[in-house]
Amino acid sequence: MSGFVEKPEPLQVPGLVHLHTGKVRELYRNDAGDLVMVASDRLSAYDWVLPTEIPDKGRVLTRLSLWWFDQLADLVPNHVLSTDLPPGAPADWAGRTLVCKSLEMVPVECVARGYLTGSGLAEYDASRTVCGLALPEGLVDGSELPAPIFTPATKAAVGEHDENVSYEEVARQVGAETAAELRQTTLAVYARARDIARERGIILADTKFEFGFDDGTLVVADEVLTPDSSRFWPVDRWQPGRAQPSYDKQFVRDWLTSPASGWDRTSERPPPALPQEVVDATRAKYIEAYELLTGLTWS
Repeated sequence: MSGFVEKPEPLQVPGLVHLHTGKVRELYRNDAGDLVMVASDRLSAYDWVLPTEIPDKGRVLTRLSLWWFDQLADLVPNHVLSTDLPPGAPADWAGRTLVCKSLEMVPVECVARGYLTGSGLAEYDASRTVCGLALPEGLVDGSELPAPIFTPATKAAVGEHDENVSYEEVARQVGAETAAELRQTTLAVYARARDIARERGIILADTKFEFGFDDGTLVVADEVLTPDSSRFWPVDRWQPGRAQPSYDKQFVRDWLTSPASGWDRTSERPPPALPQEVVDATRAKYIEAYELLTGLTWS
């Protein structure tokens, strides 16, 4: 069992219909039929949405996604229509709300990997493959792959694991033409983002995208290239053969699995609240990633 430690009650806003509470985002529909996506400060780890929020996290994710959408605009269109607050929305939504096109979403998490780690490493250690793709011998945690690979996954409900699937399975589910377009676009966007990040001293180890169709045109949706959806490593500290330092919620994972938390992740007991020093360190990492990537100062 996992999911929310305590599922939040969604805010009711006149003119908006609440559709869904995700791990991080609340999703509404407005009178025009557009989607209103609000990024919270919630944080998930080990398939649990934690009871402690990270201040400014929702705004960092939103602002960073908008910056990336601009960098990628010539490769793939995005779903953003406006960053204006809907009438009647609380002032607290400012900076973390996007009004977006309603798309016909593709039920696949489109993952690109340029380096071996995480679930890819676990599969490689067992079979020398990732999502059925054969890889050479001798790779270790953090190894750069010979070329980036497309490793799709099925999108899971809150509290469930996304499940890696083969390209052939994606083609079976969505059709060969759509599968090919997903793979091509995912790898093109990854390559662009990898090069931009590298210039700024960051390795983009892997990342995931969600896509939908707008009148037959493939559109990237949700968030892109944030510390929640990507692994960012400092170039100057990269050392294959070990877990890499990262710009994300690693402070949280490390604390939760340490004796200090008193939590057993194999049990069904929800994780405890985070101490202030872990909250502060995690917030600082998200902001550091934003500033390094964009070249802008967080304010």
